[in-house]
Amino acid sequence: VQLQASGGGLVQAGGSLRLSCGASGRTFSRYIMGWFRQAPGKEREFVAAISRSIAIIDYADSVKGRFTISRDNAKNTVYLQMNSLKPEDTAVYYCALDLDSWAPRAGSAYHYWGQGTQVTVSS
Repeated sequence: VQLQASGGGLVQAGGSLRLSCGASGRTFSRYIMGWFRQAPGKEREFVAAISRSIAIIDYADSVKGRFTISRDNAKNTVYLQMNSLKPEDTAVYYCALDLDSWAPRAGSAYHYWGQGTQVTVSS
């Protein structure tokens, strides 16, 4: 499985961005998908995750109400809509794929990772 993240960029505080992550393979609908981020000098942190059936979604408290994760299984793509961006959202954002278990906040649960896309929010 290969993951390709895109959509990052430079935006002013209060602005919006939509990240996309495309996955190879024909069984995308079976996978749990997550987004993580890592700011300079900080550890990687969980952002959001979505279950196979879209029935279960989890968000970090820091992004709840501002970010929305979604998926289009027909396009093998997961999205992260980011609104009301803040300078503290600046980070490299990674998409990740979990083959089998629902442990969305644990990075170790994910089996494949994308290359990351930079999001920079200016004040």
